[in-house]
Amino acid sequence: MAHRPKNPLVPARDGVSPSCVAVPHDKPCPWPTVLDFLADRLCAVDREGWANRLRQGEVLDDTARPRSADSPCIPGERLYYYRRLDHEQPIPFEASVLFQDAHLLVMDKPHFLPVVPTGRYVQQSLLVRAKRQTGIDTLSPLHRIDRETAGIVVFSIRPQDRDAYQALFRDREVDKQYQAIAPCPDGLPLLQGHVRRSRIEEDPGGFFRMHEVPGEPNSETRITEQERQGRWARYALEPVTGKRHQLRVHMAALGRPLAGDQFYPVVRRGPNEVEDFSEPLRLLAQAIAFTDPVTGQARRFESRQALDWPAD
Repeated sequence: MAHRPKNPLVPARDGVSPSCVAVPHDKPCPWPTVLDFLADRLCAVDREGWANRLRQGEVLDDTARPRSADSPCIPGERLYYYRRLDHEQPIPFEASVLFQDAHLLVMDKPHFLPVVPTGRYVQQSLLVRAKRQTGIDTLSPLHRIDRETAGIVVFSIRPQDRDAYQALFRDREVDKQYQAIAPCPDGLPLLQGHVRRSRIEEDPGGFFRMHEVPGEPNSETRITEQERQGRWARYALEPVTGKRHQLRVHMAALGRPLAGDQFYPVVRRGPNEVEDFSEPLRLLAQAIAFTDPVTGQARRFESRQALDWPAD
């Protein structure tokens, strides 16, 4: 199983941290060469693809020395490689740095940009772009927002600080404020300080979707309507919990699916379809606040972005 290594000898390349795979301790080794092992165990890349990477010095051992295709496969050894995709759709929007000190980097993420490499995006991810932009290979996101969501993302810089910052999010000691634009249908009540609590679980019948189910609530969002324009309204959303797609699921369940949402209440775009950059999800991680566990300072960061009203 491939995983993120902790080997300071193997550096990041072009903003991408190395992945690691360990050869089983089987003796005799069932794979004569490193190429045989990689082609068999990590078959998402075909044999010729691994041969090319080995020729280009992109597979390293624990001492950061390149392995060749005909290198003998050694039981127990660890091999490091760099995830890359031959074809990535460029995302034509840039993130901006809102704050940086010795401990934290705070970025204002655009719509469509994933926070970390995933699926069909590696170079086109906020983490890889931030590493290239700052030259800091130790960056680690302290929380995630959806690829479709714009706004605040906080990174830790020093590995020794990471656990203290992550504990803030785990223990719900972070105040998060979002803005959203969604319909305000006739006949539905005005939402002022409304609290939505429900149980959210993965939807077994929908790609990457979540849905509400009966049972003890595991999610909570405070919702307030702020202003109206035509059939649309701007809402302030304050998530108390952090379930995946929580805000989108809660708003759709209230009959107010977010403008531009491609997954709720129904799937409108398949995972491999070309992105439509003209129709962003109207959801913005507007502000985040907490007491810094390392410096003791009160921190508050606000996005410089604003949501556009839908055209219709």
